[in-house]
Amino acid sequence: MNPLYASMPTTIFEKMSGLARETGSINLGQGFPDSNGPADVVAAAAAALTDASNQYPPMAGLAVLRQAVAGHYRHHQQIALDADREVIITSGATEALAASILALVSPGDTVLLFQPLYDAYLPLVLRAGGIPRFVRLEPPHWRLTAEALDAAFTPDVRLAILNNPLNPTASMFSAEELALLADRVVRNDAVVICDEVWEHVVFDGRRHVPLMALPGMRDRTVKIGSGGKIFSLTGWKVGWMCAAPRLAEPLSRAHQFLTFTTAPNLQAAVAHGLGKDDGYFTAMRADFARSRDRLVQGLGEAGYVTLPSAGTYFVPIDLAASGIMLDDAGFCDRLVRDHGVAAIPVSAFYAENPVTSVVRLCFAKRDETLDPAIGRLADARRAMAR
Repeated sequence: MNPLYASMPTTIFEKMSGLARETGSINLGQGFPDSNGPADVVAAAAAALTDASNQYPPMAGLAVLRQAVAGHYRHHQQIALDADREVIITSGATEALAASILALVSPGDTVLLFQPLYDAYLPLVLRAGGIPRFVRLEPPHWRLTAEALDAAFTPDVRLAILNNPLNPTASMFSAEELALLADRVVRNDAVVICDEVWEHVVFDGRRHVPLMALPGMRDRTVKIGSGGKIFSLTGWKVGWMCAAPRLAEPLSRAHQFLTFTTAPNLQAAVAHGLGKDDGYFTAMRADFARSRDRLVQGLGEAGYVTLPSAGTYFVPIDLAASGIMLDDAGFCDRLVRDHGVAAIPVSAFYAENPVTSVVRLCFAKRDETLDPAIGRLADARRAMAR
């Protein structure tokens, strides 16, 4: 048994979702909508299942999906990609992360990680033999500063992994922050894996800025996207890696020995979805923003103080500002066991020196899920606040 994996705890998502099932709680922890995705995209998957081939598709992905990814980013983000040489379809964004890290990290390489960080990053870096170095972000704004980057970016840094918009904080890095990062990457001849799965789930008129589009970053960025996040079909696990040929070549070699390929009917359906007009994406964002605002309003009326939610499916609560002196793990445990709502402690996303005063709630739910959850959260605050 490998001691690296034997010593790792169960993922916080599995733990809290398991407690939600065990206690019959409302699950606002794990980030998935309680809808079934766009009907036309689901129908396209069903049609492809019966009308198209169910045999191995090409290792890099169906041509129709690779072309759709390239066309989508050309239209929405003004990035020109060669569909044949710079787009690789993966079995979800997590497989894209695994392939990228295994391809680009050699034993002894220093890898820069920004915490709080998605929970797959660190174990994958360790498995590849990388040496993690952490940049700590703090509430309420989770800003990336020149001082922090200068302290972290020593010449031995070969790779950085960035998540933007950032799960679990629901924040977005500004164009100025991204420019600071790009400058250090170029100066240090490094590469960035940029996990941009939430790129379309942004609110209040914001627009996602892809790191790849910044000066000097076109040949230094692996851009990772997810059909599951774009279309609220998280169980489909259809993702992609976009990179210049010098990076895409080793990425494809790692990918072929992980999953090799992805269900062809789901690929065809995501290709259909990526071609939807701008109105779909505008309406999708507006619908999620309405749910976010409903949850934020209800929490505010219950006495909670929330942090800004610029993107993703999540709203963070500042426990201390809400009058709750418990740490986030203790609050989440009492919340699910005594009050019937599952949430996620943000400290679970730190490898060291965690922030322990913030919890994350998922708002990507129907009103009939959110409203009773808000009532239970109000009861919880009355019981736990001082």
